[in-house]
Amino acid sequence: MHLFIFGLGYSARHIKRALEPLGWRVTASGSAGEVAFDDEAAVRGELSRASHVLSSVPPADGGDPVLARYGDALVHGWTGYLSSSGVYGDTGGAWVDESAPTGAGRRTARAACDAAWLERGARVFRLPGIYGPGRSALDRVREGRAHRINLPGQVFSRVHVEDIASGVIAGLEGPPGAYNLADDLPTNQNAVIEEACHLLGVEAPPLLQLEEAGLSPQARAFYSENRRIANGKAKRVLGWRPAYGDYRSGLIELLRG
Repeated sequence: MHLFIFGLGYSARHIKRALEPLGWRVTASGSAGEVAFDDEAAVRGELSRASHVLSSVPPADGGDPVLARYGDALVHGWTGYLSSSGVYGDTGGAWVDESAPTGAGRRTARAACDAAWLERGARVFRLPGIYGPGRSALDRVREGRAHRINLPGQVFSRVHVEDIASGVIAGLEGPPGAYNLADDLPTNQNAVIEEACHLLGVEAPPLLQLEEAGLSPQARAFYSENRRIANGKAKRVLGWRPAYGDYRSGLIELLRG
């Protein structure tokens, strides 16, 4: 079995590492892959040899770069797309599953790409806040980049990168459609930072108002939406279960590693 990945980023690298011991050949485009995205002959050669194709390439100029350039070559029996739970927009903290409408939030371009892959019969994996080795609250606390923002009632979902990999692997045998891959315990970001500080034995950063935190526009936009991501479909249809069902277990394992 041969998986070709468009864009070997953080999550895709973990998918590759999880599949290779299972006997898969995994090749990819991008700076960390075997071929450059714009080397059309090389990419089309890889696609002709691949049995499965996964894209982790984000939108660009309001569209999907992979579908725009290589859509005609995606004739494989299995295609997948790493999307974002941001396609659901703000739900005021309510639970949201795959039956909910998309496209009303700040991720309109992502929602359009998500819909385009679904129309092509792909498995679309909608991911909330991703964390894992080198990319967690533990790292932000160690580096002095952690914030606690005073936003009562604000709730987010998150997912460990290894659970993304196991979800995609489960999806290799699953039917086309959208799947939320999230842990079981949506919670306020402050609780995650406080747990990281507790595990590291340091004092939590001060509680700030949003305007005081000096956040980037992207980070401020992150706090503008509030939702809980339901993962029941992936459990029911794919037989997937997150190894790290809550942020505490995930952070503890990262500290041990």
